[in-house]
Amino acid sequence: MDARELLAWNMRRLRVERGLSQEKLAFDSGIDRTYVGRLERRIENPSIGIVEKLALTLGVPIAQMFAEPGLDDTAPQPLKAGRKPKS
Repeated sequence: MDARELLAWNMRRLRVERGLSQEKLAFDSGIDRTYVGRLERRIENPSIGIVEKLALTLGVPIAQMFAEPGLDDTAPQPLKAGRKPKS
């Protein structure tokens, strides 16, 4: 995995573990919500300042944002949709 993939993997993993939506993570970090989504989709290449804001908000050392997943780790799943009305 390259650095952008590692960041996306760990952002989603940590965010979902904490039960945070992209919107909540963005708000708490002072980052635009759409930018958080683009980071998780590996579209953006963030500055170290953005990574630091995310790490602080998620309560982890910045190095954990680039931790390699284990061989048995599965891709982090998104949170269940909570804002959409049930059909």
